[in-house]
Amino acid sequence: MLAAEPLALHWNQSASRRRVSFRDRQCGFTLIELLVAISIMAVMAVMSWRGLDAMTRAQSQTSQRADAVLALQAGLSQWKVDLDAIAQGPRLTSLDWDGRAMRLTRRSTLGGDGLIVVAWTKRADQGGSWLRWQSPIVRTHGDWDSAWSRASAWAQNGGIDERSREVEVALVESWKIFYYREDSWTNPLSSDGMASAAPPPPRSLLNPPPLAPLVQGAVPEGIRLELMLPPGQALNGKLIVDWVRPTFGGSKS
Repeated sequence: MLAAEPLALHWNQSASRRRVSFRDRQCGFTLIELLVAISIMAVMAVMSWRGLDAMTRAQSQTSQRADAVLALQAGLSQWKVDLDAIAQGPRLTSLDWDGRAMRLTRRSTLGGDGLIVVAWTKRADQGGSWLRWQSPIVRTHGDWDSAWSRASAWAQNGGIDERSREVEVALVESWKIFYYREDSWTNPLSSDGMASAAPPPPRSLLNPPPLAPLVQGAVPEGIRLELMLPPGQALNGKLIVDWVRPTFGGSKS
């Protein structure tokens, strides 16, 4: 019986050491546990950052697409406003399409008897941008003739002065114009196009005559604008916008 007592005492001491060792382990983490925790936190941080980055990019793309749509809508509205305000006179070229640029003479929105020259074109060196150009207000034939020439020069990759007055509307692959004449859509450059206005008579540069009163001229009953929008944009594919002359049909009974 006496020999069994040391064995029991030894077992009790071993159990006590095991309990102490277990309590010691509960007081902290091992190096491996810390490394695992840090790795998990790093993965979660990367995933969170990627999620925030994806949200930021999505918001940026949505904003860019919305801006592009608004710019196109504003440009098309301006296109119709320009056509509605076309000025027609005996010694003015109201409208001209050369296959590359559309030039027109329109009334100014600032009031008075002034006119402005507007041009629309597509320029390849700017990624296929559809652009609008506008001259200052003109009140004499000399000023109008100069503005009309500047519009042509601008459409043919004009200088810095001309480009400073342009506005980019949208990216397009191509654009076409059709006139509605004699109950059908026709090519403006065809033989049955509008007759060109007669050139103004010689005039003094020091005292140019004022613009003649506006009269009804040869403007087509309708104009069709056909834009081919590139893929990858908010709007893509073919876009057709028809304009009808405000006075069309007014003289018919």
